[in-house]
Amino acid sequence: MTKGISSTSRSLPIVLVCLGALLFANFLIYLYIDFLNQSSGPHAFPHGACPPGQFKMGIMKNCSPWLQCPEVRREVRKLKMIGQGAVKQVYLSEWKGHKVALSQLSNQEYREDFLHGLTMLKALQGPHVVLLVGFCPEDHNFVTEYQPLGSLLNLNAVLGQKKYQVMDTWQTRLRLALDYVSVLRFLHSSPVGTRVMCDSSSLEKTLSQFLLTTDFHLVANDLDALPEVDRQRGVLVKCGRRELGGDFVAPEQLWPHTEVQLFSDELMPSYDEKTDVWKIPDVARFLLGKVPGADVAHFQLFEIHSRCKQEDPTQRPSARDVLGVYKMVYSSMMKDNAKPGSRDML
Repeated sequence: MTKGISSTSRSLPIVLVCLGALLFANFLIYLYIDFLNQSSGPHAFPHGACPPGQFKMGIMKNCSPWLQCPEVRREVRKLKMIGQGAVKQVYLSEWKGHKVALSQLSNQEYREDFLHGLTMLKALQGPHVVLLVGFCPEDHNFVTEYQPLGSLLNLNAVLGQKKYQVMDTWQTRLRLALDYVSVLRFLHSSPVGTRVMCDSSSLEKTLSQFLLTTDFHLVANDLDALPEVDRQRGVLVKCGRRELGGDFVAPEQLWPHTEVQLFSDELMPSYDEKTDVWKIPDVARFLLGKVPGADVAHFQLFEIHSRCKQEDPTQRPSARDVLGVYKMVYSSMMKDNAKPGSRDML
């Protein structure tokens, strides 16, 4: 009997030590996740540690003020057109040995959209948005940093190239999905209010709004349609004046009276930024692709993605909440990836 009691008394401290170690490990994980959440916010001096109204790119050692009309006209040289849409034409250009993108208004009918995009570019400069180099409102153009890999539409083609195949991993793809949600979180709590990505009526249209950087991150590029939600003033948004359709857009973006009345913009209900949250699972599905490990990411994101697809927008999580889950999943998978045999755990 004495021997049994002695054995139990010796094992009790060991259990307490293990419990304490587990609690301490959980505390460290909490601190790490909290740090990640704080670091996802806008940087004070983004894009090369330059203050507002200045930029630095490539091998530039010092920050330079945004180029104004005289500099844009005199120093920016067009090379070739690389893109064209309803609002603007985009030209690969050169400025003092740096490749830049010159965006030029192509249709006066969309002048307000173009100027809105420029206003958003200026106001939202940071790690989530393409670098602004200069602008000339008089000539209806602006200059941004050139990203040679193009838009997210090119992702699979880029990763299919021999020199980039080593990057075609779940780590790269999940990080891009995390970047996408980070952009939404930023836009939904931006310095200029809660902004909704209205140029997102299809997967292809949504992907075209982002650029793939050479270090395989993404930045928002096309900001022509970012209306503001202001709950204090009771202001919601409608993405355009035409009827939207398809499974990609959120249910509240669809005309609710299809069986009894033709579409009417005046009668179409408004909505908020939760339309962006509805689209997260579909964009993530494309970004993750079918590489080894993508199925594990899908499994771990299943619950939050299910919440994103709630018919009632008030029941969907915020982009901030989704981002928190994405960061936990990414961190967890990175840790598990270092363990032997982790791929067989599912």
